[in-house]
Amino acid sequence: MTTTTLATASQVSKWESQYFAEYVRESGFKAYMGKSVNMPICVKYELTSGGKTVNLPLITRLSGSGVTGSSTLVGNEEALNNYNMPISVDWRRNAVEIKKPERHWTEMDLLRAAGDMLKVWSAEKLRDDIIEAFRSVGGVAYGTATEGNKDAWVAANADRVLFGNAKSNNSSNDHSASLLNVDASADKLTAASVSLMKRMAKTADPHIRPVRVNNGMGREYFTLFAGSLPFRDLKEDATIQQANREARPRDVEKNPIFQDGDLVYDGVIIREIPEIPVLSGVGASSIDVAPVFFCGAQAVGVAWGQEPKSTTDVRDYGFYRGVGIEEARGIEKMVFNDKDHGMVTGFFSAVADS
Repeated sequence: MTTTTLATASQVSKWESQYFAEYVRESGFKAYMGKSVNMPICVKYELTSGGKTVNLPLITRLSGSGVTGSSTLVGNEEALNNYNMPISVDWRRNAVEIKKPERHWTEMDLLRAAGDMLKVWSAEKLRDDIIEAFRSVGGVAYGTATEGNKDAWVAANADRVLFGNAKSNNSSNDHSASLLNVDASADKLTAASVSLMKRMAKTADPHIRPVRVNNGMGREYFTLFAGSLPFRDLKEDATIQQANREARPRDVEKNPIFQDGDLVYDGVIIREIPEIPVLSGVGASSIDVAPVFFCGAQAVGVAWGQEPKSTTDVRDYGFYRGVGIEEARGIEKMVFNDKDHGMVTGFFSAVADS
């Protein structure tokens, strides 16, 4: 009797597909990533067939008055403003090599364990790269940006950068001086902060589009990503606690009073991303300050040139065996005409737990 055996290539393909889905989900951003232009994190796959750079276009809304009555339209046409955001991909690789003695002297499948740890590494790398894209200023990583870079970014985005709970905390678009206005108690992330950033998003020019709209109900929905300390302050806010107590399901599994999970307020989903870093000692009285990212559609772009592909290596006559992973991708904040296209950045107090 002959038994059918699944081809190795099919097994690998299935493993890679599962690896990709799981590591993207475990990054913490999966629910907010997708091909739709209405997602906060837009994903593009055009480069999987080849090429290094994909260009994402933006055509802005018309804002002119037009003509009325019998006025001549010729000569009064309005220019259609359009911008372009390039995203280039590069290779991301990692691997684990194990000598034969280590494989032989244990009951554990170390190569399988290596594959699991590579998935964790991929998830953390994707998460960190998305956070760095959110934090970037004028296309420069925040950690390497000069004060000049940061001031220029604030000036270009004055309608979509908030320092604490008052727009007046912006000190003439001076980034470091504005951070010094963030107070430990007055400038915590609160329900009022969320509503203020939402109003800023809706009135910014160009507008920041919501991720979802229910025109029949007149509702618009946005997403806010916050680190653990500002998220803590928001959970402790009296208005949020009242909303959770009186408006959310009275269910131990669903209500954030009893379980960890997203907060929802004023049409905004607030998600905790613990790895968003704080800025040490930059606020009033040298307090720590944390950025939060209030996102509408197309805040960040992710381009894949190659989805994760498993790799193996055998050397020294099989004594050393390795398993690896490789992919090609790029991540950028969507910036058009020097403005952060799909987001408001807020800076709030982040006093450490005592």
